[in-house]
Amino acid sequence: QVQLVESGGGSVQAGGSLTLSCVASAYTYSGICMGWFRQAPGREREGVAAIRTGGLSTWYPDSVKGRFTISQDNAKNTVYLQMHTLKPEDTAMYYCAARARGCGLDISMYNYWGQGTQVTVSS
Repeated sequence: QVQLVESGGGSVQAGGSLTLSCVASAYTYSGICMGWFRQAPGREREGVAAIRTGGLSTWYPDSVKGRFTISQDNAKNTVYLQMHTLKPEDTAMYYCAARARGCGLDISMYNYWGQGTQVTVSS
């Protein structure tokens, strides 16, 4: 069982920045794929970043490319999502997720999910 705990959400004005953190269970961290997803009210959950722990490959959709950066601290079993130049349309519940095989933004491949952290961007 993979346990994921997110933190770092909050309220910010447009143009501001936030960094989210996701701590994963130690025994499952190495070599798995970690992703960040978001879901706004009335919308489907969408992937915004993914990274394979211990590797260099990352994935982003065009909507956040250049503004969001996913990174990892293997010593802390933690994945971060740095968000810059935030827009009101970035407002959503953000979820950390993990998958054992492959990597990318395909939500159907993720088996484990955190409880989510709210990000609100005001104009």
